[in-house]
Amino acid sequence: MSTHSSNRLFQIIQRRSASNDRPGAVVIGGDYQGLGIVRSLGRMGVPVCVIDDEQSIARFSRYTTYAVRATDLKNADTTVEVLLELGRRLNLRGWVLYPTRDELVATLSKHRTILGEIFRIPTPDWDCIQFIWDKRKTYELAKELGISIPDTWVPYAVEDLGQVANRFPLALKPAIKEHFFYATGAKAWRANNRAELLVLYQRGISLAGPREIIIQDLIPGDGSHQFAYCAFFKGGKAQGSMVARRRRQHPYEFGRASTYVETIDLPALENLSERFLERIKYYGLVEIEYKLDPRDGQFKLLDVNARTWGYHTLGASAGVDFPYLLYADQLGQPVGPTCGTAGKSWIRLLTDFPTGIMDVSSGRLSLRDYFKSLRNADTEAVFSWEDPIPGLVECALLPYLVLKKGF
Repeated sequence: MSTHSSNRLFQIIQRRSASNDRPGAVVIGGDYQGLGIVRSLGRMGVPVCVIDDEQSIARFSRYTTYAVRATDLKNADTTVEVLLELGRRLNLRGWVLYPTRDELVATLSKHRTILGEIFRIPTPDWDCIQFIWDKRKTYELAKELGISIPDTWVPYAVEDLGQVANRFPLALKPAIKEHFFYATGAKAWRANNRAELLVLYQRGISLAGPREIIIQDLIPGDGSHQFAYCAFFKGGKAQGSMVARRRRQHPYEFGRASTYVETIDLPALENLSERFLERIKYYGLVEIEYKLDPRDGQFKLLDVNARTWGYHTLGASAGVDFPYLLYADQLGQPVGPTCGTAGKSWIRLLTDFPTGIMDVSSGRLSLRDYFKSLRNADTEAVFSWEDPIPGLVECALLPYLVLKKGF
């Protein structure tokens, strides 16, 4: 590819001297999730390149060696072209790739061979990732393994809606997240009756296609009913793990993002999750989300994320530094089994404050309990005294974040 062509695909906007010649990491996506990876690795002396196609706060971290603005990372072919050209220009041979969004996971999985000529690719191949990328396959496998899921229907046309139980409310969600999420900004929709179900289904198939809309029983409860198993998984077992519980999320019912999370001790989720991951021969970082159904006491699998997740920096407070565990393993360094300490908490104050205020206003949370949770938080998603500039930049970007992502 010519230099002129590559300049249209990306721009290197920051260069700093690396402190050593060791292989580094390429973080693809530079929001607070990517910032957490940058800090985890940078504190260990690992050089880091951040690539993003949106406004990035991670580029302002003291630990970022290179910052690159790409024109488009949603298109797989363009992403591969950007990575290969950037790897050659900056001599990133042997650097480890860290995707932060689901479409990036799919891109790395499907193009492992060509990307592997330059980079280390910790994302598994498509034979594995397909069971995570497509929720239809996720739920089919979960049922085969005896893992509970919400009652689920996959209609192929409007006529098939008659097969859906007359039990409301129901949730409509995409089988493949990206086709729906970027068009709506929502993870799911709520249907309170059959008339709403019909309207929302027709709207959904117009955006994602008729075979990509799933209808599920809507489990009662807010984010406090949601739990997650988080791990660095290798060789059929966790080399580092923790179980977390959401205390608050935004939006309230279909949480697009956690705003307050704490670690807990819940071996039952470890057993369920490891059964699933072992079955697909998974390798790498993973978060598996469940919701506790108060009607039958079952933890029901909702989603699997084959990458870092929004609150992954909670792991370091709990004694499991997930991004660095993966990096060390990729470089052939020994990593021993570690389990996260219960009772540690994480907050993203920028989004938790409005969420908390809404919870207090609705009576779901007392003001006293809200301020108590603030005092007890061990990790803030963005602000750090040792690396303060990304937090200041995020405050300056608040109008952009509200318009772009609804905060």
